Amino acid sequence: MATDLLEAKPVVNPITAWERVKLARHPDRPRTLDFIHELMTGFIELHGDRVHGDDRALIGGLARFGGRTVMVLGHQKGGDTKENLERNFGMARPEGYRKAARLLRHAEKFNLPVLTLIDTPGAEPGVGSEERGQATAIAESLLAMADLAVPTVAIVIGEGGSGGALAVGVADRILMLENAVYAVASPEACAAILWRDAARAPEAAATMRITAADLHGFGIVDEVVLEQVPAHERPRAAILAAGAALRAHLDGLIEEFPGDDDETRERLRDARFQKFRRIGAWREAAWRDSGLPLDGHAAG
Repeated sequence: MATDLLEAKPVVNPITAWERVKLARHPDRPRTLDFIHELMTGFIELHGDRVHGDDRALIGGLARFGGRTVMVLGHQKGGDTKENLERNFGMARPEGYRKAARLLRHAEKFNLPVLTLIDTPGAEPGVGSEERGQATAIAESLLAMADLAVPTVAIVIGEGGSGGALAVGVADRILMLENAVYAVASPEACAAILWRDAARAPEAAATMRITAADLHGFGIVDEVVLEQVPAHERPRAAILAAGAALRAHLDGLIEEFPGDDDETRERLRDARFQKFRRIGAWREAAWRDSGLPLDGHAAG
């Protein structure tokens, strides 16, 4: 472990937001199951939403981590074309989000901390998913996670795409790998919407402020986990660094909110509510006085 981390070299800076998008999407970047198998033991995958079926794009189950049993959830992309088709490229369907909500409630029932790993371009947008209630499934997962009475830690390990990512990201602590991204839409989609030109995706990526450093600066992300070198080049080093951060934050939460009595559970819920309530506070007068227009570029 120590050798892997000591031999890793720092990422050459500066690196653009668009370059980080490409790193986040790299096909050799470690995926959720890589993290689970390296950091945890005794993983037992749980299947099905008890309504329609199972979804292999969003996996979850019980595992041992840091000496305790946890519920772990995460988007799972494929390692090759065949597996990507089976995993739907990490784009979860309603069955996946209903499964997530079911496992979150299971975790609360048995007082198990929850870890989530986020890596998706977004929720599956097809007609079939819409017909089976995609929006409702995402909303129910958001509600279940927001209302949990157990500690939760989320980490964005690759792409954090829109509501498909946020559905399992309403956590007490939010971490991001250095070369991960987290956004309301892909840069290509943003460029197509704003300028009717998807080729301006690199410009959109910079404007959207989607990097780990940006989101940490906004107070959305609690810690940026440095990769030393891009995770696809030294996956084990990135996984171990993420594992250390996950354990530190989980231990801190359990120390701050010990026990499962009603008072502690209410304090935990309230702290989570206040965390998200502070995100996105808008001070119009301060922005107007800064001399910046709405697009974030200095006035000419």
